[in-house]
Amino acid sequence: MIKINIICIGNLKEKYLKDAQEEYLKRLTRYASIKLIEVNEAKILSFDNAALIEKTKENEAVNALKFVKKDDYLVLMDLHGKELSSEDLAKGFSNLVSTNTRDIDIVIGGTLGLGESLLKRSNYRICLSKLTFPHQITRIILLEQLYRIFKINNNESYHH
Repeated sequence: MIKINIICIGNLKEKYLKDAQEEYLKRLTRYASIKLIEVNEAKILSFDNAALIEKTKENEAVNALKFVKKDDYLVLMDLHGKELSSEDLAKGFSNLVSTNTRDIDIVIGGTLGLGESLLKRSNYRICLSKLTFPHQITRIILLEQLYRIFKINNNESYHH
């Protein structure tokens, strides 16, 4: 069974998001071993200090990379990544799974975005939308898309 680690900067606080997360994790157990890892999000003291923002993003990146093994395939959820349809995402995921024996790690950045060390280490970057979503909601969208990918690739009804 494929192993997917979802590394999230920040945690979920709202019950409705936790409920959605648990529902998709339950649905996904049939297809993959999914592990959610939460990394503390730094407190932002000022949005006016660019150097401090970059340092904060990099600290979060370093903390996230502690959970990425050397041979893992690393995917970033990134506003500057490639935008794909669900069908294209499913096809790419199927190709990755068939040619890859490594774990797949997916990182969702925090409020400030992704640090440079994560960007340099990544194997692939995906943009869910040109719209900006809070990272907590991005987590739910990602879980739903993973579920949709497995349904598409297994020719099961869900995707219309």
